[in-house]
Amino acid sequence: MGMVNILDSHLIARRMPGFRSYLLAVSIFVLGWGIAICLLNPLPSGLGTIPLIVAVTAGLLRGSAVIIMLYTMKREEISRIIPIVYVYPILDALMAVPMFGEQLLMLDWIAILAVVGGAVVVSLRINGGGMPLLGRSFYLLMLSSLMLAASDLVTKYTLSYLSYWNVFWITSFCMSGIFLVVSLRPDVWKALACITQRKQAWSLIAFNECLAMTGAIAFFMALNTGPVSLVTTINSTRPAFVLLFAFIFSLVVPSFLKWQGGRKALLIKLGATVMIVGGVAIIYLT
Repeated sequence: MGMVNILDSHLIARRMPGFRSYLLAVSIFVLGWGIAICLLNPLPSGLGTIPLIVAVTAGLLRGSAVIIMLYTMKREEISRIIPIVYVYPILDALMAVPMFGEQLLMLDWIAILAVVGGAVVVSLRINGGGMPLLGRSFYLLMLSSLMLAASDLVTKYTLSYLSYWNVFWITSFCMSGIFLVVSLRPDVWKALACITQRKQAWSLIAFNECLAMTGAIAFFMALNTGPVSLVTTINSTRPAFVLLFAFIFSLVVPSFLKWQGGRKALLIKLGATVMIVGGVAIIYLT
């Protein structure tokens, strides 16, 4: 999924004529995967209405979170975006307190401060006067993170009634539906038909969506067999992989991604990512 985010950023910023064009292209593949998995894995007999509604709600939350994240990739560096979004395991821990009666230790609160601090640091900008400014996308990304946290908690509940294959195709239908509502416009179709290097672009989108499908199924499988706090904690290591891949691409193919170069910028991003991953690791270990 770290590589998926890298390719998302490249396709949106470098290949596609617009954000909606990319959503429309992705929705075709997501809908196709969803239909195929649905035919192979129908809903279990005797399923009640409430679990199905809850599963759809989780899918809508996840789809909305993904749209926000993809939207910011048009304007922001991928190495800034992902660390902010992946503070959501902390939100899972916070929401588990009122929902499940769990309690957080003092060390847990220290970890929360470390993760939130890392998210703030990685999103800082330097203006002309040398003062740090918070990117305007920060609050949208935090909303995306909150939606992901809520979706994971709700998904964990639905897995008591549905298989992870059911959850995957329900989520796929919800995501493709949201994407189509946002992007299905005549001008978007026209722009999508006129993209340059069409064969290369579509091949890269297809490859990326295969990776995304594999990563999503693996995540739902893990969520089905393990505690949500552990699964989301491991999943939150994605920023480290994104930073690693972005750094490699900046050296090998400098024009592949938006990247703020320089040793100082790299050290800041690396330090902020370590804070985030370290914070969620502390919560799991305690």
